[in-house]
Amino acid sequence: MKRRICVVTGSRAEYGLLKWVMSGVQASDSLELQLVVTGTHLSPEFGLTYQEIERDGFVIDRKLEMLLSSDTGQGVAKSMGLCLLGFADILHDLNPDLMLVLGDRYEILAATSAALVSRIPVAHLHGGEKTEGAFDDAIRHAVSKMSHLHFVAAEEYRVRVIQLGEAPEKIYLVGGLGVDSIKRTQLLGKEELEQAIDFRFGKKNLMVTFHPETLGGRSSAEQMQALLDALALRQDISVIFSLPNADNDGRVMSQLIEAHVARFPNAKAYKSLGQQNYLSTLQFVDGVLGNSSSGLLEAPSFNIGTINVGERQGGRLRAASVIDCEPTEAAISAAIEQLYSQVFISSLSSVQNPYGDGGAANKIVSILESVNLDGLLKKSFVDL
Repeated sequence: MKRRICVVTGSRAEYGLLKWVMSGVQASDSLELQLVVTGTHLSPEFGLTYQEIERDGFVIDRKLEMLLSSDTGQGVAKSMGLCLLGFADILHDLNPDLMLVLGDRYEILAATSAALVSRIPVAHLHGGEKTEGAFDDAIRHAVSKMSHLHFVAAEEYRVRVIQLGEAPEKIYLVGGLGVDSIKRTQLLGKEELEQAIDFRFGKKNLMVTFHPETLGGRSSAEQMQALLDALALRQDISVIFSLPNADNDGRVMSQLIEAHVARFPNAKAYKSLGQQNYLSTLQFVDGVLGNSSSGLLEAPSFNIGTINVGERQGGRLRAASVIDCEPTEAAISAAIEQLYSQVFISSLSSVQNPYGDGGAANKIVSILESVNLDGLLKKSFVDL
């Protein structure tokens, strides 16, 4: 009898990392893929990205609508409640042998909470990381404590999960899944990509993804405006915006971006580029600007620079290609100047991605096939 692995995905970015693990589970002779799609995947506002999952050949076993049309703290908390209610029934119906989740989104916290009380073991991917400028940081560690197997991207993160009291023999260092996505995705050429996304690259190009900094001192709108003001001074740079995710204040940030794009013909915004288009775009831009994890996990593998704005990714491992700056117009403008300096450009050819060189998905699937699940639910806190 095949081992039932229930994979949960709630956002475009998370799916981009999970895709090749899901493909491996689907192809396995000893594993059965169960797929639950929730969160922004099902929202027209965020591009109905569940359709991309289906186009990739996956059968979605359950779709869970849980997003309210609100990005306030109250609205997000209510969405979490709806997600928890939905997973109570989903997990009862699917009865998986193991639930597989990635990262730190609030819908993942709700799904994992439901698995905990349903006595379903959980495998957590990309635990042990830090993002000190967002409440995602606390969610990630909470999910790790409710999980039973851990697949981490770097040695530093393995040590941190041990610090949380987890058993070292249940923590597997597999590397970053973002590197896997790059190596295994068939990237488009420039002309094909320009046609696919209806965009013409200029002599200078930037990918911009800026999400709400949910624990920051300055408002997300203020930080977004500072970034846009800096870009308004650089009409020589063509800009591709990937709109923010469904976090607190995400909608007001999207409105600011859309107003900027309406004013400046060198900029264009997308609800969701899709994984293939997004990774293909990284081949042809000079750098990534914003505070997305992609600037740290994936951009270094393309030997391009990253301007990491603010504190959202504070504490994460970063390559030498990452320029950290404050969320002010002056600081962002200075960082853009540094990105285009000859000294910085010359340094990019020797950049190493701290998240490894691929193979994480195969390692994870192999462990899922062979690991003993008997007695996994009962954990002991491991003191240092």
